[in-house]
Amino acid sequence: MSESISTDPFGGLDTTSTAVTDEQLLPELVAHLREHRAKLRDEWARRIQEAHLLEAMTAQEMAVETTSVYDNYVEVLETGSVEALQQYARDLSERIIPRGVETHEVVGIVLLLRDVLARSLFEKYQRDFGLLNQILDAYEPAANRIANTVAVSFVEERERVIRQQQDALRELSTPVLPVRERLLILPIIGVLDSERARQLTEQLLTGIRTHRAKVVVIDITGAPEVDAVVANHLVQTVDASRLMGASVIITGLSPTIAQTLVTLGVDLSKMNTIGDLQGGLEEAERLLGFTVTKEEGSSQL
Repeated sequence: MSESISTDPFGGLDTTSTAVTDEQLLPELVAHLREHRAKLRDEWARRIQEAHLLEAMTAQEMAVETTSVYDNYVEVLETGSVEALQQYARDLSERIIPRGVETHEVVGIVLLLRDVLARSLFEKYQRDFGLLNQILDAYEPAANRIANTVAVSFVEERERVIRQQQDALRELSTPVLPVRERLLILPIIGVLDSERARQLTEQLLTGIRTHRAKVVVIDITGAPEVDAVVANHLVQTVDASRLMGASVIITGLSPTIAQTLVTLGVDLSKMNTIGDLQGGLEEAERLLGFTVTKEEGSSQL
């Protein structure tokens, strides 16, 4: 600045004229935000509580995270490093997503911080509207860039977590289980949609290759219904398995699903179907060349 400026501990600017270069604006406002860090952070935390945000977090967790966010926010204002902000936002997301924090809460708290800091700058520079406009012109684009970067990074991280959870659930819901050498069983429980049917095929073919399977039993007792897309996908799965040298036995067809397959005109000649899982396993043992004998009410090899 070309003239000296005196200020009170938090607020107004005492000057009749100021000339501030662009290079001086951000450092000056950053120094102000750091000087009043405790008061501004507490005001921000109060606003967060009033807006009922971050309620899934404990008071201690909220204090730690708001302090960390505040310090990183001010640091990015100073350095302008979007890369550092993106990394911080990803790290923050990893910590708070498991606590049940939603996207609108993250966007909300960042916008609240932007407003709290803007009000503080207004109080400091309100006596010199020319300088105030310069300060806000420097602050607002940087603050908006921070808010946008944090929001986008959080959404990306949340989507990544959701994809991981969906993949884990699919793997749990369609496990390929080795019963014995060269024999796999794939129990299907729940609704089969086209995406899950596609993943089912991928997992099964991988299991056939890994275990060098010759016979696969697909049990759909737990599948309530099958539409045209999924029915055709099952046929494709049978064909793909056959190309890899494995025979497929489908068990557990309900009357409803059986009627659906007939109505849809599915080529049933490609599907080896057995009434129940036990019968399917016995047929699989026969195809593998094993003999099933019964003794005292139990099946033994």
